[in-house]
Amino acid sequence: MTALVWLRHDLRVRDNPALFKAAELGQGVVAVYVHCEAYVRLHTVAPVQLDFIRRHLHVMANSLAELNIPLELICVKSPKDIAPALLQLARKWKVEHCFFNAEYPVNELNRDLAVNQLLRDEGILVKRCHDRCVVPPGMIRNGQGEPYKVFTAFKKKWLQTVMPVSMAPLGLPAVQSGVSVKPHVISVAEIDALFAAHELRDLSSLWPAGEQEANQRLDFFIESAINHYQERRDFPAIAGTSSLSPYFAVGSLSPRQAISAVLVHTQGEWEGGNAGASCWISELIWREFYQHVVVDYPKVCKRNAMQSHTEAFPWQYDKALFAAWCEGKTGIPIVDAAMRQLNATGWMHNRLRMVVAMFLTKNCQIDWRWGEDYFMSQLIDGDFAANNGGWQWSASTGTDAAPYFRIFNPISQSERFDPEGAFIRTWVPELAHLSNKQIHNPPKQLHYPAPIVDLSATRKSTIALFAQLPPERVAE
Repeated sequence: MTALVWLRHDLRVRDNPALFKAAELGQGVVAVYVHCEAYVRLHTVAPVQLDFIRRHLHVMANSLAELNIPLELICVKSPKDIAPALLQLARKWKVEHCFFNAEYPVNELNRDLAVNQLLRDEGILVKRCHDRCVVPPGMIRNGQGEPYKVFTAFKKKWLQTVMPVSMAPLGLPAVQSGVSVKPHVISVAEIDALFAAHELRDLSSLWPAGEQEANQRLDFFIESAINHYQERRDFPAIAGTSSLSPYFAVGSLSPRQAISAVLVHTQGEWEGGNAGASCWISELIWREFYQHVVVDYPKVCKRNAMQSHTEAFPWQYDKALFAAWCEGKTGIPIVDAAMRQLNATGWMHNRLRMVVAMFLTKNCQIDWRWGEDYFMSQLIDGDFAANNGGWQWSASTGTDAAPYFRIFNPISQSERFDPEGAFIRTWVPELAHLSNKQIHNPPKQLHYPAPIVDLSATRKSTIALFAQLPPERVAE
């Protein structure tokens, strides 16, 4: 008999609860990765992230083979085909148990419920584990038993829940010996064939794949940058952030692994002792907060604003303005530099994600859902919960959102966080010759567009429009 492990966004062998628990049974273990073509379109998965997953599967196949765990591949057209395909595989391997790590958005939850039902009807025990969150959704509640809508209160309760608990990650599963049939190791060509129907974009020079790479980046960040993280993280021209978000997104690094490594560095201090480490842990808790939000408020998974009254905002659908923003041709240097970084590298500095999102929603008054979709179409670290949460925060429509009257001025942000224009010079080279003062708000240039909107006028207009919205109802 065999235990089946269904891999999703957890492409690592260490600290993988589903894989570890399956191996603990002492039976044979078989892993499977299911590629659903409809999900790629539904979630606007970026070509660069698809390729990142493809390359991670190459690494994963070899890592599993070393543990004598076969990796099976399944490709289906539609979500409804997933459960029958897994059942067929379970019959082939005489599976008694199926393990998988939870995913939280509504579509993924419904998919998992369908798989759970079909396999249980076959007499297969199904176990859902948690690896994307240290504290599973549903376990963080206020005094009234309700979920938190404000991050600060969530973080306080999260720390109270987690700090007494060991953060030691799970180790490597034991090498398996009970697999009844040992197939050939999956080839590179077989993995690549999974993605044949989709456009891919290989950025392996910027983003090498694999959990070893992820852990090396984590170690380097802790050794070289975490102590000054709170001071340097907002400056896009310097390497002040961890660059780990792509690895969290595909699951080659877990939050528990990251927090455990930080606590080793701080000798067990969560807060106070090392300001940089505490600040970075807080960012990890933000990621977890947004995972909880999609469970506690599933309407955000259905293209709805968290704050329903903001649906009355008269968003614009100006395709020309939106195209200028997408292409980095807005006439606002820091916005253009950030968008060009995104389009070239599949990644954008977090401070700039807020700047460009506020510019699109508050100055261009473009519906935040357009920006959310475009980010997912480009990001190598695209994660629905984090992306949706960030966009709704910037648009003042979400949980713990920025107040509608707090609108970043992109020029002020540029002057503050890129004072010498180093980041702008890298990504908007046609402005490289300008002085440190001019580069943030250049005079009329022959080869650089004028601003597509008036920052002051649109700020006033947006504040006035938000002020006119009906108040949010306490209960819906």
